[in-house]
Amino acid sequence: MLGSFGGSSSHEVDVDVDADQDNSSPPNAYLHHHRHQIQPRSNFAASPSLQMRQLLISCAELISRSDLSAAHRLISILSSNSSPYGDSTERLVHQFTRALSLRLTRYTTAAAASTSIISTTIAGRDDALVQSSYLSLNQVTPYIRFSQLTANQAILEAIDGAHHAIHILDFDIMHGVQWPPLMQAVAERYPLPTLRITGTGSDLEILRRTGDRLAKFAHSLGLRFQFHPLILLPGEDPISVASSVLLLPDETLAVNCVHYLHRLLRDRDRLALFLHRIKAMSPRVVTVAEREANHNHPIFQQRFLEAVDHYAAVFDSLEATLPPNSRERLAVEQIWFGREIADIVAAEGESRRERHERFRSWEVMLRSTGFGNIPLSPFHYPSEGYHASYHQ
Repeated sequence: MLGSFGGSSSHEVDVDVDADQDNSSPPNAYLHHHRHQIQPRSNFAASPSLQMRQLLISCAELISRSDLSAAHRLISILSSNSSPYGDSTERLVHQFTRALSLRLTRYTTAAAASTSIISTTIAGRDDALVQSSYLSLNQVTPYIRFSQLTANQAILEAIDGAHHAIHILDFDIMHGVQWPPLMQAVAERYPLPTLRITGTGSDLEILRRTGDRLAKFAHSLGLRFQFHPLILLPGEDPISVASSVLLLPDETLAVNCVHYLHRLLRDRDRLALFLHRIKAMSPRVVTVAEREANHNHPIFQQRFLEAVDHYAAVFDSLEATLPPNSRERLAVEQIWFGREIADIVAAEGESRRERHERFRSWEVMLRSTGFGNIPLSPFHYPSEGYHASYHQ
């Protein structure tokens, strides 16, 4: 989902995502590879891939009906007929089978223990591996970079003609790979510009390393630059963190919420308060990017169907663009997307984080808090084999 929103003439919101190492290649998330489009065929019902996906759906239905013994048997069949090293369907089935097995644990283990097991399996991945898989995702697909570069373009156009003191508040900055292209553009456009980035994250050491890298790059450009890290722990209320951001009267503020807001959907009232708080900061533009998928459906089976369709397209795109023995592909599928799939399928209630919703839902929510669309730039970042779907 890419789009833009704004309140008054000085309150605008835009939707997107990043890149740091490859400024020319287009990034991210709401792209669909040409081969991703799943079209009905006359003989499709007989295809092995459809049969395996149907078994996945049947297993989810059995778990929903608490037919645990039958679900166990199907999981055994699915496990023996899938592999993290096979074709895109085998890899997809492998990840969803793991997630279904985790969900089944909730029914076969004591309640207190099952909650611990699931949360440990989903959230307890080695953080270094997760961070590494994020960088691999950013390098081998346009999913992240496209959104971030489109967000950068929206920020550049929003600050055009404004003061040359620019402040970016970035929620969940990760490794900061979004910002070097924007820093270069700012340095080329404005005489003696000043750029300040406030970046949130849950790991202070990663934030410090990110700030150091960005500062070195800014120095090479002759750009006056400051970086302020802000710790925002998982589950912590971002409203209080946003309230602690230092705002200077001579700065033009841009707020970046790329692939962030869906994490706040567990409490829509708090999300609305957060959006009101952002609007009260009077940003020139707010960039937003979210997955165009409905993984927040309250009914498990519907959420499962949506997830299978979505990730089938993603895994097909990886197969179409990367060799089977690609280590980056394996890391992205097993660690990054595997973590998301496990969360969507196995987690429930407060522990579930991946709550993606479709663009129309976000549009209603943003408009209800005083934002309105602004047009996306006609400037696009092409990517071989992919085409972009924009919403605004």
